Amino acid sequence: HPMKRLCTICARGGSKGLLDKNIRPIGGKPLIVHSLVQAQSSGLFEAVAVSSDSKEILSISEKAGVDYCVFRPQELASDQAPKLPAIEHCVNEVEKISGKNFDVIVDLDATSPLRLIEDIEGAVRLLEDENVSNVITGCPARRSPYFNLVERNEGGYVCLSKTPEKNIVRRQDSLECFDMNASIYVWKREVLMGSESIFNADTLLFVMPQERSIDVDSEWEFEYVEFLFNKRTSQ
Repeated sequence: HPMKRLCTICARGGSKGLLDKNIRPIGGKPLIVHSLVQAQSSGLFEAVAVSSDSKEILSISEKAGVDYCVFRPQELASDQAPKLPAIEHCVNEVEKISGKNFDVIVDLDATSPLRLIEDIEGAVRLLEDENVSNVITGCPARRSPYFNLVERNEGGYVCLSKTPEKNIVRRQDSLECFDMNASIYVWKREVLMGSESIFNADTLLFVMPQERSIDVDSEWEFEYVEFLFNKRTSQ
């Protein structure tokens, strides 16, 4: 039978880095609505759910036509709370309300409006074609721990983070490294439930370009994302 997919978008109300960032407008729409609309327009999902501890975020999502609004309990919404239990809670709630069971769970980060629908399709296809536990997204890293990423030791002196087996002279020769961009996570439902790490023995990476990988955590990133977004829509 065709895979039943649920899309979750988990967005907290408060944010230390940037106040109310999830509902700040970009291109005339609250930030979270961009991910919501992408999920709806992709045609990939049986249902789209937003999980939040903020009534305002839930009411904005409802107006934007989300299928399920899940109120997230406080203990899953603190700054320190890991994201996995919040996603699992959202899936459980939607399955309870809808009476449906899903095969594949896709979590979209509300703060990454620059991804394209093709990115979501590509990440989902990778999981389903390769039949793996989960897929994460990332972009080629600007810095390599073998080459130009350094750390300080106790004495305050710096050294390369990672020493390669053989001496690497050119950056191109080092193992390719990626920055996780947290834009899209795809899981088989049974792997996600009760899971404590996003890394499994068979986790695959779907690669996105840097210019679609910026997520909004601070004021300058917001302005940068807004600039790129407006540039894209004016072309």
